[in-house]
Amino acid sequence: MKRIQKLPDHLVNQIAAGEVVERPASALKEILENSLDAGADRISVDLAQGGIKLIRVTDNGGGIAAADLPLALDRHATSKIGSLDDLENVATLGFRGEGLASVASVSRLTLTSRPHDAEHAHQIVAIDGTLHPVEPAAHAPGTSVEIVDLYFNTPARRKFLKSENTEYAHCEATFERIALAHPQVEFILRHNGKVVWRLPQQSLAERVGALLGRDFVEASLPVDTGAAGLTLSGFVASPTYSKASRDAQYFYVNGRFVRDKIAQHALRQAYRDVLHHDRHPAYALFFTLDPANVDVNVHPTKIEVRFRESQGIHQFLFHSVHKALASTTAGASPAVTLDDGQPAGNDTAVAANVGRNEDALAAFGTAAAAARAADSPPRMPFQQPRYEQQAMPLHVAREAIGGYQRQFAGLREEERGQTPPVSSATAASPLPSPLAAAELAALPDASDGIPPLGFALAQLHGVYILSQCEDGLIVVDMHAAHERIVYERLKNALEEDTIPMQPLLLPVSFAADRFEVATAHEHGEAMQRLGIELAPLSPTQIAVRGVPVWLQDGNPVELARAVLKDVREIGLSQVLTERRNELLATMACHGAVRANRQLTLTEMNALLRDMEATERSGQCNHGRPTWSRLSMRDLDNLFMRGR
Repeated sequence: MKRIQKLPDHLVNQIAAGEVVERPASALKEILENSLDAGADRISVDLAQGGIKLIRVTDNGGGIAAADLPLALDRHATSKIGSLDDLENVATLGFRGEGLASVASVSRLTLTSRPHDAEHAHQIVAIDGTLHPVEPAAHAPGTSVEIVDLYFNTPARRKFLKSENTEYAHCEATFERIALAHPQVEFILRHNGKVVWRLPQQSLAERVGALLGRDFVEASLPVDTGAAGLTLSGFVASPTYSKASRDAQYFYVNGRFVRDKIAQHALRQAYRDVLHHDRHPAYALFFTLDPANVDVNVHPTKIEVRFRESQGIHQFLFHSVHKALASTTAGASPAVTLDDGQPAGNDTAVAANVGRNEDALAAFGTAAAAARAADSPPRMPFQQPRYEQQAMPLHVAREAIGGYQRQFAGLREEERGQTPPVSSATAASPLPSPLAAAELAALPDASDGIPPLGFALAQLHGVYILSQCEDGLIVVDMHAAHERIVYERLKNALEEDTIPMQPLLLPVSFAADRFEVATAHEHGEAMQRLGIELAPLSPTQIAVRGVPVWLQDGNPVELARAVLKDVREIGLSQVLTERRNELLATMACHGAVRANRQLTLTEMNALLRDMEATERSGQCNHGRPTWSRLSMRDLDNLFMRGR
């Protein structure tokens, strides 16, 4: 049997390199974190052959003194911690002091640095872990780390590297993750001599737009909350921007990109009511807390963390994102907009205007509307505008057409002062007479008079509502929209203890099995909290005597069977706590307006107004969209107008 022996330092470093430096992207991450810890605000990255042949990182940070260069390449030598208290309160990205030593043991590494108060720079070269003497060098204030031929001395490890394109993709992903969290730092990335990313110092919204794209920013909601020393900021994408994978999920703890199961579960739960089960949310969130309350020393690559108060962290993340998503309503303007003059791209920063989504029913503003608003009495704070459609006779088709002519005759600026031509056939009909020019001027402007979802025009195949809004056409899935409205009303009512019940004038009985009858006997009184009153008539019959007031137009038998099934299989106490939302979603689905039901224009408009006033009304209970917009530009493109 072999005797226990102490391994040489060089072999120890190579073993550590296997944990810390998994691939070129891992080495790049270690060096970028060192540059940021040194206070750099300008970092340049050069790669060759996906980082396998060359990785060079140059910064303008604080620099390293000539006497400290050999120590920088020694194991567990660092300037960031010096005691156990420092380790338990780590505020820097790196702290172990083994990154450079591990990289130097499996590559040809050159470290050049010049402190800002030094007259010239010095450099040290390490080949296969062997250090060469420190020599003078030419270099601007800051530090450069050059890694050549990674894993040249460990062929067995090098053969596990993937292709150049794959390794570069990992390096670029690492670069993007770090650049995203530090918008105050200028970053440049070159690959094989070609500039791939050029990111100037910019705001967080601009950096997110540049790296994640214009569509992400325009589909996102800003988050900025804080409580008990915890802060969460960033952007969460609307459910309609969901992805098939988790690639668009960026979560940072004190500036460090991590993948934490507690955070992922909390954010997934926040999207539970509005996201389809096959989709994943997209977000870029930055979580800040006291370093003493998080342990970052639990994984070799520091990709995982451990929270001291994990339950409190979970609740804070869940409620912060849940509140942001609840502020969305159908037809509301985007909470984050980008300037059209600055397109999102790799070489250009994207300017973004982050606005607060305080009034989800705000009308589309124009300069003309703003001028008129200056002369009108100010609206009380947080007072939502009330939109009303002019009453129109619906029993005669020609009168209905005339009503729309009156309603929309003066909403476009170019039509003001113009009198629509009247044909001889129309003049003899009983249509309402056109409005005079003075009356047209008194009509509200489009920005003041048209609500976000516009006014209903017609119903399509008994499934969709067509509505004219200020800038085009709105198409609404009436069942999905009504399902969300009923669902939110049921949730709010149950949170206030009891769902209001509508007694049935004539109770409806249905055939039931012995399990359903037993469930009705056992939980019948408690189920009245859900707005349902059931009365067993016999061992095989149950009568429905009351249903929730918002579901009175639904099928009471189907509703009763669905509720009895959930209560029997799960238990009433769990249904009213953990599975409450699932049950209410089932009830809302049974009570929502069905396809092929003909609605009047008044009913259609009532549904649109309810959507504008209901939280999360952009998605149904299953995460599918409830409405879509076709702008005038989209319609013009369909018919090739202006070409």
